Amino acid sequence: MAQDKEAIELMGAPGSPYTRKMLGILRYRRIPYRLLPFTRNNSAAYLDRYGERPSPKVRLLPVFYLKDEQGAKQALCDSTPLIRELESRFEGRSVVPDNPLLAFIDYLIEDYADEWLTKAMFHYRWSYPADISKAGQMLPRWHNNTAPEAEINEASKTITELQISRLSYVGSNEATGPVIEESFTKFLELLDNHLESNAFILGSRPSASDFSIYGQLTCLALFDPTPQALVTNQAPRIYAWTESLEDLSGYELLPGDWPQHSSIPNTLLALLGHIVEIYLPYLIANSEAVEAGAESMTTVISGRSWTQNPFPYQAKCLSWIRRSYGDLPEQDQLALDRSIEGTDISQYLS
Repeated sequence: MAQDKEAIELMGAPGSPYTRKMLGILRYRRIPYRLLPFTRNNSAAYLDRYGERPSPKVRLLPVFYLKDEQGAKQALCDSTPLIRELESRFEGRSVVPDNPLLAFIDYLIEDYADEWLTKAMFHYRWSYPADISKAGQMLPRWHNNTAPEAEINEASKTITELQISRLSYVGSNEATGPVIEESFTKFLELLDNHLESNAFILGSRPSASDFSIYGQLTCLALFDPTPQALVTNQAPRIYAWTESLEDLSGYELLPGDWPQHSSIPNTLLALLGHIVEIYLPYLIANSEAVEAGAESMTTVISGRSWTQNPFPYQAKCLSWIRRSYGDLPEQDQLALDRSIEGTDISQYLS
């Protein structure tokens, strides 16, 4: 495992939960980095100050500029494989457990946060007037805080209209809104119960899933007014936990910080049970719709109807989760199936 000598370059924005996720990991792992401000176009002034960078295939945040084996810079955006790439480049303070079962649990929760919790983030931000107003004011300023007010106001209108129009792609509508909010409220209850006795998702040491949840909660708990009030009133412990994950560079590790799979706490198993009940049926219905080339997908989640546009990327997510589950030793699969009360995870992932 080679240690890169140069600081990693990435482009991001304060409002991006995935940027915050990756910055949290870089700080915790003590990996040197340079955060370049987000820009939608390479203006002459920007190029003069920061230089030219390659463009990613799909423009999402954050964008990492990593050198390939030939030394050429490549632009990469997907946070989950980026975490594993950093594991191969930098030694120490890993966020991926060595234990295969813990690594799978961590991966499943990370994916849930990236792909399901983000529905709550998008739903609250672009469904409630106070949240729409705040986001509309702040997002254009994060891109260019020195722009004239007239330009900010125009950008605010453009961003707000665009994001509200995308609600259907995320899955937020009149039918699904109650499912999203009930699921988020249940998630807060389960996470709060877990954090009462555990510093992090997997015990006393942060892993990738912690930072993935943290990224979404920087919006849901720390920024957007409606879910922030919910978190503050229902689970102030989660608000404090989210703040604490921003910079764990000074957090020191001890042997045994991650539990053995035989001592996974019941609070974590309860959280996993909720994820299996809510997220995996959604992924399967979405994957079937994508495979069939359907224009919309309809299923039932928690006894309620769910309809949205199919999402091809999340069909890939299901295949990656299934591959990760299939790579587990059979005894670990059986142990996980038996541990999550009332839930047979193998029926979704075999």
